[in-house]
Amino acid sequence: MSKIRNASLFLALLFVAGAVSAQTDPGVQSANRGTGATIINPSNDPNGFTAFFNDGLNRFQEVETVSNSANTGLGPRFNSNQCSSCHAQPAVGGSGAAANPQSQFISSGVAPNDTMPSFITATGPTLEARAPFFLDSNGAVNTKAPNGGVEDLFTVTGRSDAGNCSLAQPNFAAYLAVNDLIFRIPTPVFGAGLIENLDDSTLLANQATNLVNSFGIAGTFNHSGNDGTITRFGWKAQNKSLHIFAGEAYNVEMGISNELFPQDRPLPEEEQSTGLPASCLNLTGTGYPEDTSNPTQTTNAAVLDDVSAFANFMRFLAPPPPGPVMLNGALVAASAIADGSSLFSSIGCATCHNPSPGTTQVSNFAPALGNVPVNAFSDLEIHNMGTRLADNVSQGGAGGDQFRTAPLWGLGQRIFLLHDGRTTDLYTAIEDHKSSKSEASTVVGNFNKLTTTQQQELLDFLRSL
Repeated sequence: MSKIRNASLFLALLFVAGAVSAQTDPGVQSANRGTGATIINPSNDPNGFTAFFNDGLNRFQEVETVSNSANTGLGPRFNSNQCSSCHAQPAVGGSGAAANPQSQFISSGVAPNDTMPSFITATGPTLEARAPFFLDSNGAVNTKAPNGGVEDLFTVTGRSDAGNCSLAQPNFAAYLAVNDLIFRIPTPVFGAGLIENLDDSTLLANQATNLVNSFGIAGTFNHSGNDGTITRFGWKAQNKSLHIFAGEAYNVEMGISNELFPQDRPLPEEEQSTGLPASCLNLTGTGYPEDTSNPTQTTNAAVLDDVSAFANFMRFLAPPPPGPVMLNGALVAASAIADGSSLFSSIGCATCHNPSPGTTQVSNFAPALGNVPVNAFSDLEIHNMGTRLADNVSQGGAGGDQFRTAPLWGLGQRIFLLHDGRTTDLYTAIEDHKSSKSEASTVVGNFNKLTTTQQQELLDFLRSL
């Protein structure tokens, strides 16, 4: 009996020892690192853009309504009613927060007649939904009819400021039943002005360096269909500039027509047939576009349209500073983080997640944006990420399994990971990079060959960013 008891105790001790020694994601770092500040030095701002940053910050946080307000235009279909409700963690301009504001939109009257989609939860990621393919008349996936457009979650139907506009939500249950729905989470925009100010020649030279590797990593760029230059914003690097990025989001995510996207946006299936009903057009009663410049306003910043103000706010956000890491209540040694940084490079992570793809050009906005290394931990290229991460949505020249190398600066304070927010755990996010036809499979294999201590050091390093 004592032998059995001793054997049980021995196994229990082994289990505890294994649990203690296993690698652990340090998790979201809560200490204030100064994220969310402007890159502009107010004492060295010859063009006066500090005021434009502050104006854009204020507009980024405004709650949009449909009509009868100084700030109008929400709907007819939308995913949120405020830029900062999606870009909130750890400061305005980040990604989704721990508490998902979308989960309150029906109960709070933002979308009173709608039904909450089953995939929206109070503690889950803030989401955008897309159907890779249209459904046929029998409700089956038609793989010969690519969709890929955003299926907005909510409508203005039933709101007191929406008149007689009556719309049905997308049939999310039908899409889910045939596995024809994918999700995206908001991308953080800290340091975006530096990314915007990288010249194509700099990125191409960096790509040539990256291609010399032994990890099976290739990579290419997405390009603008208009001028052919490298695009760099969005999960698939589909947008050329922060101005276009902001205009598209205002139109797609909040349903607001603007100077870059002047029409109300129907759902993809409505765009294939009838468009929006007349009762849902021009809900503000002011004509199109709803968001315009304001030539009679003062101060100077107030003259801009919202989209231009949003672009300036994102353009002048400073990159997120790195910081110390707490693991299980204890400070991680700087030497362990340094070792993790070395491992990050040696096993191949840095072949895509370049510590810097280059240095910016001289800026005509603010001196702080010019001649600065972009420490984004990204090459801004698109890569084949394999079957596990593929979403079967093409954007620009990026195919169904291609994604932009996500910038890792600010990762230490990010909650939801990967393009769809499927996990909050760094270890899982790394493992999900490995699958059939993924350029990252060899690198993940190298990660798996590390000792538990080395894997922990790498995770600690990532949470220091």
